[in-house]
Amino acid sequence: MIIKCAIVDDEPLAVELLASYVKKIPFLELCGKYNNATDALHGIGNEPVDLLFLDIQMPELNGLELSKMIPESTRIVFTTAFNQYAVDGFRVNALDYLLKPISYADFLEACNKALQWFQLVQQNEQSSTPAQEEPTSIFVKSEYKLLQIQLDDIKYIEGLKDYVKIYTEQSQHPILTLMNMKAIEQMLPPSRFIRVHRSFIVQKSKIREIERNRIVFGDVYIPIGDSYKQAFQDFINSK
Repeated sequence: MIIKCAIVDDEPLAVELLASYVKKIPFLELCGKYNNATDALHGIGNEPVDLLFLDIQMPELNGLELSKMIPESTRIVFTTAFNQYAVDGFRVNALDYLLKPISYADFLEACNKALQWFQLVQQNEQSSTPAQEEPTSIFVKSEYKLLQIQLDDIKYIEGLKDYVKIYTEQSQHPILTLMNMKAIEQMLPPSRFIRVHRSFIVQKSKIREIERNRIVFGDVYIPIGDSYKQAFQDFINSK
């Protein structure tokens, strides 16, 4: 899937920074860069986009006002240096809200969220089968590269402060990416993955052995945290 996007910010350096981020992400196509909301409104009217990276505080016409004038089919990721706009941003149904200075890791996380949203919409239009309304892969940044990981390949995920390790069946070594557990959990369909500990998420279909409240993957034993035991037991009982 290719997502057409545009950037609106009255700071030229901010526009160029986000444009450089967009170039690194294979599923994004940059269709416009604008330094004011008026030009953006005209440009988007002539060449509609799927996703808009939109600064909030701009002269004359601000981002919140512009967001109410563009087509409903255009989704928004707000970018701003002022976090007091967060509530207003989500009131206009923004996909995400990025606080400046924006890191590539945060930008990538927002783009993954957008990709999942557009995939669900596309699949919902093509079929009403719930099983098809889920992404089949995710993109993560690892060692300055953007990697696509098939969900079927993931065994489990381990959290290490601001990083996560993704263990797959195709590789002997985990994929290390700058992301916290909450962020990666939001990217994964809950029908397929379950969090069993504050530091572990496992793919349900990969669970083959449970020993003394621990999930066994070869010589690796994953503990089931006290606050996750009931949800895990409910999953086991549903099988």
